Amino acid sequence: MNQEKSISLKRKPSVIISSIMLSLFIFSCGGPSGNSTKIDIEEIGQQLLVLDDNVQKEIAKSPLDARGEEKIVPRTINDDGSLRVVAGHDWTSGFYPGVMWYMYELTGDPEWKGKAVRYTSKLTKEMYNGSNHDVGFRMYCSFGNGLRLIEDEIYVPVLVQSAKTLIARYSETVRSIKSWDFNEEVWQFPVIVDNMMNLELLFWASEETGDPIYRDIAIQHALTTKKNHYRSDYSSVHVVDYDTITGAVRQKNTHQGYADESSWARGQAWGLYGFTMTYRCTKDKQFLEQAEKIAGFLLNHPRLPEDLVPYWDFDAPGIPNEERDVSAAAIIASALYELSTYTENGGELKEKADQILESLGSVYASPAGENYGFILAHSVGNKHGNSEVDVPLNYADYYFLEALVRQERLAHNKPVV
Repeated sequence: MNQEKSISLKRKPSVIISSIMLSLFIFSCGGPSGNSTKIDIEEIGQQLLVLDDNVQKEIAKSPLDARGEEKIVPRTINDDGSLRVVAGHDWTSGFYPGVMWYMYELTGDPEWKGKAVRYTSKLTKEMYNGSNHDVGFRMYCSFGNGLRLIEDEIYVPVLVQSAKTLIARYSETVRSIKSWDFNEEVWQFPVIVDNMMNLELLFWASEETGDPIYRDIAIQHALTTKKNHYRSDYSSVHVVDYDTITGAVRQKNTHQGYADESSWARGQAWGLYGFTMTYRCTKDKQFLEQAEKIAGFLLNHPRLPEDLVPYWDFDAPGIPNEERDVSAAAIIASALYELSTYTENGGELKEKADQILESLGSVYASPAGENYGFILAHSVGNKHGNSEVDVPLNYADYYFLEALVRQERLAHNKPVV
């Protein structure tokens, strides 16, 4: 696939899978020891309709968040068992509109398109939200998928402004995009491995506008991350903090993993996905080699379970009695489908992705009608901070559906992105 087609959403044709009764190699489940029954995308749709109904009920009861902003999308389940619905400023707000877009792509059903358009439109003002690096997550998963699928030109200026907002956080001295503004008593310029995921918005913006600044910043950020976040075994540190005056590395920490020296599972997944995408957008072999090495670390790790759904941290002290992180597994599966199209061992990588999807659907899926309608259960947001442990998360559902889309496209010999 040539670079222009891989980056430019505006020129990429929509691909809608024709049949709702689509075999997806996933299974409904009654738990790890229960009997599995094959399901189809229609059953996933029924689950998401339950979620959407519960979202509207929760908003009707409590329409504003603690900051007085309108609640919009579901994020997770709170410790007290209630549904957590968040406003547009939340870093996860783009995933639920993205779920709707992927359902539209998988089914062609205009009901999903209508929901996707409606939820996406509610995030418009977030194109100016430069409070952290997550503008890419918010806007590219929502408006980006929308532009790809329905080619609505009104999405273009929103995405371009979002890219402008993101690069405002770039430092020529550090040669990276600053991730966070909090913990200023500890960090000067923290950069997290997760930030690799936001670079796709920048590659798109250069293709769309013809201005190389977005692409140049994305490449430099990826190079800095490659240099400073990765250890000799190709595991990743979570947070690298830089000196704002010299650009030198001050410290390497974790914020969501077990320890500074450990390998937080979702961080490894973000890196795999991010470097695979960066290779697609640049065709620079060093990024492909980085992605292949990260995949090797993950897939050959002695503490990766047989079902390929990792523990929340590869170095968590209580393995095998630690929680799994389904969100990490979903991200890894989606990344492996794309990586499989670039590598000599692509068949093996695709088989691993297929196995992850089967595991997620057979053991880790929410029983029909439960968990408020989230598709998957058993994700871990931040065990280090005792937050969102063993719960559904909207980004787990997002990357699960993205992986299903990619699996189906590969089955029909179509590009995965």
